[in-house]
Amino acid sequence: MTIEVRAASVFDDVAAVVGPKRPDANVCFCLSYRLTSSKENLALRGPARGERVRELCAEDPAPGVIAYDGDEPVGWAAVHPRADTSFATNRRIPRLDDLDVWSLWCVRVRPGHRRQGISHHLIAGAVAFAREHGAPMVEAYPVDNRGAKVDLTMAYVGTRAAFERAGFEKAADTTSVLNGFPRVLMRLDLR
Repeated sequence: MTIEVRAASVFDDVAAVVGPKRPDANVCFCLSYRLTSSKENLALRGPARGERVRELCAEDPAPGVIAYDGDEPVGWAAVHPRADTSFATNRRIPRLDDLDVWSLWCVRVRPGHRRQGISHHLIAGAVAFAREHGAPMVEAYPVDNRGAKVDLTMAYVGTRAAFERAGFEKAADTTSVLNGFPRVLMRLDLR
């Protein structure tokens, strides 16, 4: 298995990893934090969510990165400038300074491909993508689960340990809690 991580510019590949099984489903499609307006997020229903992601995939920079095993998309990481996300105004995740940081908020590996280290490739690929686009710093907001099991539906934010392995350091506590675990703000300085 050789994993390659590339910009998420192919909509069908993004949909294969984070899209719904039915096009009329009202699932996240990884838009909840990507859109700066909760009004827009709530208004996008069914196929409109996919169309909005299709638009984002055509933008530069792309909305994140995709991990491929050969030609098969097997994972996704959402990474983008914090200013273009709801984290720019999130009251539970503190803003530490005025740097144009990038946020890395979702790491998802497709069923059948988990427990193979793909999430580590995704984090490294997201950091490389942010660096290529001039990011001075990458932030993540994982749970601090202290080794306890995290429910798979909530595991998309990652764990503190996974980000520490990637070189991130805890920069601040947050008031956000997910699956009963506190989320922490982790940073990796790219300067």
